[in-house]
Amino acid sequence: MNRAKCLLFSILVILTVNGIVFPQTSSTSLQGTVTDPSGSAIAGASVVLANSESKLERTMETGSQGEYRFFALPPGTYTLTVTAKGFSRYQQTDLQLLVNTPATANVPLKVGSASESITVTSEAPVLNLVDASIGNPFNETQIKQIPLDARNVPDLLNLQAGVAYTGNRPDMDSQTYKDQDTRSGAVNGARSDQSNITLDGVDVNDLANGYAFTSVLPVTLDSVQEFRVTTTNYNADQGDGSGAQVALITKSGTNNFHGSAYEYHRNTYTSASDYFLKAPPKLIRNTFGASVGGPIQKDRAFFFGNYEGTRRREATSAVRNIPTPSFLDGVIQYQCVDTTACPASGSVLGLSGKSYSYQPGYYALGPNEIGQFDPGSPQGIQGVNTALLNSYFIPTFGNFVPNETTVGDGLNYSGYRFAAPIKLNNNAFIVKLDYHLTADGKHTLFWRGAMQNVFNPEDPFLPVSGATPEHTLSDHSKGMAVGYTAVVSPTLVNSFHYGFTRQSFGDVGNSDTKGWNVFYTLDQGINYSRNFQLPVHNLTDDVSWTKGSHTFQFGGNVGIARDPRLSYQHSWNTALGATFWMAPVGFSNTLGQSPLDPVNYKGDPN
Repeated sequence: MNRAKCLLFSILVILTVNGIVFPQTSSTSLQGTVTDPSGSAIAGASVVLANSESKLERTMETGSQGEYRFFALPPGTYTLTVTAKGFSRYQQTDLQLLVNTPATANVPLKVGSASESITVTSEAPVLNLVDASIGNPFNETQIKQIPLDARNVPDLLNLQAGVAYTGNRPDMDSQTYKDQDTRSGAVNGARSDQSNITLDGVDVNDLANGYAFTSVLPVTLDSVQEFRVTTTNYNADQGDGSGAQVALITKSGTNNFHGSAYEYHRNTYTSASDYFLKAPPKLIRNTFGASVGGPIQKDRAFFFGNYEGTRRREATSAVRNIPTPSFLDGVIQYQCVDTTACPASGSVLGLSGKSYSYQPGYYALGPNEIGQFDPGSPQGIQGVNTALLNSYFIPTFGNFVPNETTVGDGLNYSGYRFAAPIKLNNNAFIVKLDYHLTADGKHTLFWRGAMQNVFNPEDPFLPVSGATPEHTLSDHSKGMAVGYTAVVSPTLVNSFHYGFTRQSFGDVGNSDTKGWNVFYTLDQGINYSRNFQLPVHNLTDDVSWTKGSHTFQFGGNVGIARDPRLSYQHSWNTALGATFWMAPVGFSNTLGQSPLDPVNYKGDPN
């Protein structure tokens, strides 16, 4: 009875656990059937799968139905060798096994002696005949040959069928745009933040913002061996999101030294003119780096490392809503509600004595007119607040003449467009170590570390000497992963991964300690700082067990995350002026509730 209770409790625990977690993997698998010329299965045939670069070798015998299965294989190029008594030796070379892509290689043997050999050379990756998952794998050659302007490997996701992609223009790459438009990266109708990205078997998703196509760790073109994007019908071992599943694999070292050195340069001379600026904005991009991999101990230990630096010195077209010269001279203009009540044109004098005219249907108030709103009250308006004009408006906006009509009302506010300088510095470091605990490679261990240091001052509020950026973005995300794969027997394989990823992001504003008088619809460059560090621990384990013609897979994925944050965005000392939603402080159309409303002026024709 006690045994029955324990068994029932264990079953309930297993069902509960498997109901809330999902296994995943960064490996691949190969299976097939060995047959004779008549198509009958050959039992007891010896099957050897070997990778000459990593010196990994797996062996097993076919089952009663001629079947063989290899699980938890590192992606790469293999040689498949099959021998059986009374049949010629079969060898298939250049067999490409791609990440998260179950492969099938059926072997037809011919009658002959063991000294005879039949060699087949694979020219294309084997097809997935195992499951119904849909997606395209990309190997190292494809990744390097496909042009990528941003050099962000997950951007290749947009090449898949069913993926919505709105583009990669600079304005679309901004945080403001991504927060407002979440269509980019939506896969088959799923939300764009539901895609799951894994690097070497552990999650590297942007949990803070949920942006698609984004790994929080650096993923360079020269560090990625291959990856696969699964868009539909993925299995539980391929990820835990409802969108696309992106699995990336970092390169490993081999018995041969290999490396690269590179630099990519883009210059303003190849850029077209900006429509608004009427000239090509500054565009200088340099991406440079080096990679090297090789053996530490032949056939047992290997290393790979990659450094990539990015330097961008650019200008982007920016527009600000600024006061017009008449506003800075103490003149407020407005359109009459009933234009027939303002049939005549006229003019008013500003603080400087300059005359400003207005057209029929409009009206203007100069300092003299504003001072007549309520001249007898101590709390009334005594005229234009020259102190505010001289202390803030004129020093801030007085040197800029509006040149843009797409923003503002054209009367009191108007646009000023300029080429705003921006820059970005990034240093990315990626290292991977592989070690075979046994000479035959049945027990393997790897460690991978990655980090980046991003410093990205964005455009200033206005182009003045010594201007500070409105935002300075910094990203110091880093992470590591450890993986252990054990071939316990030809029919039992276990793969364990542990990953620690710390997403670290800061947005340094320019207004944390300043008091502001906010005028709505007027751009004032008010930005507050925020930062966060999001550490995530990720543990996964996958077990594959073959029993006769049946294969059982078990697994689990545990994630532990913390989300400490600091933000000044809701802690500030600000006064609100000229709001359109909080009468009676509006400029006009408040039905006389505001002392600033022009209808309170005795000379107002409206």
